[in-house]
Amino acid sequence: MQNGNGNGNGNGNGNGNGNGMYTDRERCVRAVRSKDARFDGWFFTAVLTTGIYCRPSCPVVPPKPANMVFHPSAAACQQAGFRACKRCRPDTTPGSPEWNQRADLVARAMRLIADGVVDRDGVPGLAARLGYSTRQIERQLLAELGAGPLALARAQRAQTARLLIETTRLPMADVTFAAGFASIRTFNDTVRDVFALSPSELRARVPQQNAPATPGILQLRLPFRAPLNPDNLFGHLAATGVPGVEEWRDGAFRRTLRLPYGHGIVALTPNPDHIGCRLTLSDLRDLTVASSRCRRMLDLDADPVAVDDQLRTDPLLAPLVDKAPGRRVPRTVDEAEFAVRAVLGQQVSTAAARTHAARLVTAYGDPIDDPEGGLTHLFPTPEALAAVDPEHLAMPRTRRTTFTTLVGQLADGTLNLGVDSDWAEARARLLALPGFGPWTVDVIAMRALGDPDAFLPTDLGIRRAAQQSGLPSTPAALTARAAAWRPWRAYAVQYLWATDSHPINFLPA
Repeated sequence: MQNGNGNGNGNGNGNGNGNGMYTDRERCVRAVRSKDARFDGWFFTAVLTTGIYCRPSCPVVPPKPANMVFHPSAAACQQAGFRACKRCRPDTTPGSPEWNQRADLVARAMRLIADGVVDRDGVPGLAARLGYSTRQIERQLLAELGAGPLALARAQRAQTARLLIETTRLPMADVTFAAGFASIRTFNDTVRDVFALSPSELRARVPQQNAPATPGILQLRLPFRAPLNPDNLFGHLAATGVPGVEEWRDGAFRRTLRLPYGHGIVALTPNPDHIGCRLTLSDLRDLTVASSRCRRMLDLDADPVAVDDQLRTDPLLAPLVDKAPGRRVPRTVDEAEFAVRAVLGQQVSTAAARTHAARLVTAYGDPIDDPEGGLTHLFPTPEALAAVDPEHLAMPRTRRTTFTTLVGQLADGTLNLGVDSDWAEARARLLALPGFGPWTVDVIAMRALGDPDAFLPTDLGIRRAAQQSGLPSTPAALTARAAAWRPWRAYAVQYLWATDSHPINFLPA
């Protein structure tokens, strides 16, 4: 497996849960009978006698194996005529880990669908972003997920609609528009088809005193696969937060979001069984995109059991895993933003990097209002930063060249770091930029591209942690040792970093 290609075809993860698991009938039946929540999102169980589909951990008495049919996605279940279970709510499961650990066409397509591209630009727009024909994309999605891009987007719209119906007091016409439906009739028909209830019946099942009264504010629960250790995840985001764009306030990480239809502010709070998510949106059509990007930033679709089991095979790494299992890779809601921040942080302290970024935000970011906190701006776009006079940048001349070249290529589209990017191509283009070495490229690959196998053998903190743990501390020897950790070396980085007393490894007080 080459760096930048993620997990190859997706079948190499630690639990062997690859995208074809739903075809292994015996394993699926065992998971359903044991109500194993680790497999929620990996496959779905459709019950022939009831016409409903469930997550593997559904609390009801499991049906007879002869009545079970397994599908790889909720969209495939819906397309086959099954309705979502009202008890286990399979539409609220964590997403499949496959889409964030792979860099092939299907994974890139799924990340774009989650980012709302089909709703905004249609299947032709999806195809254009990926550089393939619509027929090729439809064929590959059908083969792996049992549903094409339109069906997958429809399932996502249904989930968004249910969320808005149950957590807001919005009129149904506004819910229709916000969830991405073209008409109220299509909205009504889809909700009835998927949930076997009308929109009004869905709302009547939920106590409305729980719905926020303030327009544009939504309270969500973001699920994840246990275990989840929030220390380095939230500690890193809070300690490196850019003033005006990010802050830690009242036990939550808050930040501004630049979204397709407007902007938003999110507050994310770690809880034992979910992440609390309070979203303030200028346009409710951005709900799906905003929640998807927050999930990606917090790495909530990861399979920690598969990751930790693989890392525990190294007897010197195992104690670090056992001490605090379930570490995630802190990522980003904006890949271009992170790349810019990586350059600002080259060879300077965390405090200095935050100061540099805050100056750019104040000068070139779009101002926003935040009645609930101290957020003031959206992070500047590459286009805005490309117009900056280099002489106004408080950094050495060589780094100015690095900065201006990066933002110029991001602005004109020469460099693509988005969810649809080809990881190998993005790495090659980054390495070709002046001032970009392996460390910077791998940090961007790990936290922006989402490569679960990105590794930092030259990082001083990693080398120090390796030496303390009895692991090889020279880059070459550590890389050789880490071959056994693949494809999860980015998670090994988190465990090694966590041996330090740096504030990034602890939840703020």
